[in-house]
Amino acid sequence: MRLFTRAAAATVAALAAAGTGAYALDTLPGIFDTSFRSLKVQRADNFFAAPVLSLGEQGTLTVTFDRLVEDRDFLRYRLVHCNSDWQPSQLMESEYLDTFNDISIDDYAFSQNTFVHYVNYRIEFPTEDAHPLVSGNYLLQVYDEDDPDAVLLQTRFSIEEPAVEITATADAHTDRGINGEYQQVSMTVDTQRQRVRDPYNDVITVLEQNWSPSMPVTLTHPQRVESGRLVYEHLQPLIFRAGNEYRRFETVRADYPGMSVDSVKYMGRNYHAWLRTDIPARDHSYTYDRTQNGRYMVREYNATDSDLGADYVTVHFTLQMPELTNAAVYLDGEVWQGRFTDANRLRYDRDRQAYTAAVPLKQGSYNYRYVIVGSNGADPYFVDGDKYETHNEYTVKTFIREVGSRYDRLVGTKIVYAFE
Repeated sequence: MRLFTRAAAATVAALAAAGTGAYALDTLPGIFDTSFRSLKVQRADNFFAAPVLSLGEQGTLTVTFDRLVEDRDFLRYRLVHCNSDWQPSQLMESEYLDTFNDISIDDYAFSQNTFVHYVNYRIEFPTEDAHPLVSGNYLLQVYDEDDPDAVLLQTRFSIEEPAVEITATADAHTDRGINGEYQQVSMTVDTQRQRVRDPYNDVITVLEQNWSPSMPVTLTHPQRVESGRLVYEHLQPLIFRAGNEYRRFETVRADYPGMSVDSVKYMGRNYHAWLRTDIPARDHSYTYDRTQNGRYMVREYNATDSDLGADYVTVHFTLQMPELTNAAVYLDGEVWQGRFTDANRLRYDRDRQAYTAAVPLKQGSYNYRYVIVGSNGADPYFVDGDKYETHNEYTVKTFIREVGSRYDRLVGTKIVYAFE
C-alpha cells in the first residue's frame, strides 16, 4: 500500500512538472465522506493566527475532526507539497518530508456524555518523527489505511522561512472611490535580507480576504522596486469588495438559547436550535459587530474538554427573502471549508417565503454568511451588500521562485486588518 501511495504522489508531481494543464488537483479544504464533521486546522498557541509555522520553530499545528461512528477507524495521512497556487510542486516526497509519507493517526478519543456519539481525531504537526524540510504550502490528506486512494478529508497549512518583511494597510480610500463599496490594500515587501535575482519575475504574492481559500488574488509583478523594497500600490487586483460583517450565533449550551438563538428543544435523538430569522442587510446601514471573520470555535459550557464533550445540535437557519430564479443560496463559513454542497444549501419554503436549512453542527461559536451561487459563480455580497466599514482580515503570503527552481519558497506572511 505504501509503495502505491508514494507512486501516486510521484505521478501527481510529474503531471505538475509537465505543465500540460491536463491535471488539476482539487486542493481546497473539504470533507468528502459525510460521516466526518468539524474539520479544523489552527496553530496550537493562537486561535486567530493563520495556520502557518516557521521552518524549524518549536510551535505546532493542530488538525482536529470527528467521525460520527461508535468505534475508531485506522486512519492515516499524507502531505502534498504545493506551490503558491496550491498545485503540487515538482519535489519528491523525500525532498520535503523526513519520514515515510504515510503517517498513522493514533491520537483519538470517544465523545463523552453526548447524545450524538462520535470519535474525535487529532493530528499535531510537526512531530519528533515527521518534520518539513522546505517551506511552502502543504496539503494534508486523510484516508483509511485499507484504501489510500480514497481521500476522506483534506486541509491546508503553510511552512515559511521568514526572509522578507511585509508591511500592509487596508482601508476604504480606493482608486474606485472613498468610503464606498470597496477596500484597497497597499503593501511593500522588503527583500533586503533576501537576495532576489529578478524582483519583477521571481516574486509571487498571494492575498486572501478573511479565511476564504477559494477567492485568492495573485500578484506576479510589483508596481515598482525601490532599493530592495517591492511596492504594490494602486493596483486593480488589490481592490476588494468590502462585503459585510459575518453573522454569528452560539450554541455553547444545548438546553438554553445562546447568542442569536430564538429557541432550543430536545427532539428525536438530539437537541435542535432555531436561530432568529435573518433578513438581507444590503439595504440597511452598517452595524459593527466584532466577529471572527468566518471562523468557528468548538465549545461546550460545562465540558472540561469541548472536543469530546460538545454535542451535535441541529441548527435551523431561516433567511426571509423572495425566491431567486436560476440561483441557489448556501451557508458559508470556515466550518463548510469554502465548498457549496447539499450539506450547506438552503431550500425555499414558499409557505414561509424564506430559505431554510437544518444543519447538524457541533456546539460552539460560529460565524456565517449567505452566498448566492449561479451561472456566474459564487456571490457573497448579494444578500448583505458591501459596507466600507467592514473589519475585513487580509492574509498576505510572499513566495520566491527563481529560474531553475522546482518549487515556490514561502518567505514571508502577514495578516492585516482593515482600518488598523
